[in-house]
Amino acid sequence: MSIAARVERRLGEQQVPYELLPHKTTGSTHETASAAHVPEDHIAKAVMLHDGHAPAMAVIPGDTWLHLDALNTDTGRTFRLDDEPELAELLPDCAIGAVPPLGPVYGIETFLDEALTTLAEVYFESGDHQNLVKVSSEDFLKLLPGARRGHYGHRE
Repeated sequence: MSIAARVERRLGEQQVPYELLPHKTTGSTHETASAAHVPEDHIAKAVMLHDGHAPAMAVIPGDTWLHLDALNTDTGRTFRLDDEPELAELLPDCAIGAVPPLGPVYGIETFLDEALTTLAEVYFESGDHQNLVKVSSEDFLKLLPGARRGHYGHRE
């Protein structure tokens, strides 16, 4: 697999030009940035969440951690991190752990970190562990209709 079928379909529907960047198999965003020779803070990383009612996705820069307390305060909800086995049903066309940060493609409520809206280019997981998708920031935002924006990532 090089790109998840639903992601590829949405890119086509929105007429978003993209570049697929192959890289060696990686297991973390840091490794992916290094292998693909892209800035880690330009990778949009998906963090899957659940609040007991419905799944959600936080999309944060690759060089940050999710500030769960900030998200919970901002939303008035109590999210917890999802376990990877729970994701197989939500993202059937993706490898476990290779989550494209495009919640609307999968009908998942999405929270977008503002830091990703100021970049010229954004990179994200294609749905496997060997490819990144590169799009303009403007086009990335087109792929996230209805995403709620805030400051959800933090550096340690």
